[in-house]
Amino acid sequence: MAAFLVVPVAGVLRYSYLDGDYLLEGGGFTLRHYLRFFSDSFYSSVLWDTFFDGLVVSLICLLLGFPTGYSLARLPPLARRWRTIIVVMPLTLSLVVIVFGWIIVLGRNGLLNSLLVNLGLVSSPKTFLFTRPAVILVLVQQFLPFMILSVMSVVTQIDPILEQAASNLRANRLIIFRKVIIPLAIPGILVGFNLVFVLSISAFITPRLIGGNRVPMLGSLIYERIMSEFNWPSGAAMAFVLFVSGLGFTAAFNALAASRIVMAGRRYAL
Repeated sequence: MAAFLVVPVAGVLRYSYLDGDYLLEGGGFTLRHYLRFFSDSFYSSVLWDTFFDGLVVSLICLLLGFPTGYSLARLPPLARRWRTIIVVMPLTLSLVVIVFGWIIVLGRNGLLNSLLVNLGLVSSPKTFLFTRPAVILVLVQQFLPFMILSVMSVVTQIDPILEQAASNLRANRLIIFRKVIIPLAIPGILVGFNLVFVLSISAFITPRLIGGNRVPMLGSLIYERIMSEFNWPSGAAMAFVLFVSGLGFTAAFNALAASRIVMAGRRYAL
C-alpha cells in the first residue's frame, strides 16, 4: 500500500503546491492552483458534471448488472463459466480500440446512422458523437462487467434454499428479491457501485474522444493540462481534488448504506 498508493499520492500532493516556474527559476510553494480551481465556476461545474455522470453510469450499471449477475450466479457451474468468459471478454480488449469502435458506430456515417436512415426512422444522419448520452453509453459498456462480477460473486454465496423457503411462505418473486436477495447481496452491490463510480469519474480517454470539448470531464481536463500544456502543478492540484472528492463521496455513500443496512436489520429483527 505504501509503495503503490501512498507514495504516488504524496508525490501528486507535493507537485500540486509547487509554483509553475519552480524547476526553472527556483520558485517556492503556492496555493494558487487550488485557489484558481475553486474560484473558477467552470472547474466547479466540470467537477459536478463529472460526479453526476459517474452516478448515472453507476446506477445504469446496477440496473443492468444486478439481474445479469444474479442469473449467472444461479446457472450450473459449467454454463456459468462460459458465460462469465463472455462478460469478461470486453475487458481483454484495448480501451482505445473499444473507443474507436464506438466512434465508427456513432459517427454521422456510422453503423447506427446508416441503420436509422435505411429503416426510415430519420431523414438525415444525426449527431450522436460529442454528446453526454454518448459518453455515458460508452462508459456503461466499459464498466458493466465490474458490476456483473461483483454481484455474481456475492449471489453465488447466497443459499438458494432461502429463496425456496420464502416461496413456501407465499412470498412472490418481487418480495423475495426485495427482502431476501437484495439485503444479502448488498456487499456486492456496494463494491460494484463504488468501483464503477471511481472508474467513471477518473476516465479520460472516453470523455476526450467521445465527448470532445463539448462534454468536459475532470479526468480529460487533467490529461490535457499535463500532456498538452505541460502544466504539472495545476494538473496535480486538479487530480488531488478529484482524488479527495471521490474518496469523500464513496466514504459517505458507504456510511449511509451501512446505516440503512443496520436499520433494516433491526426492523426485520423486531
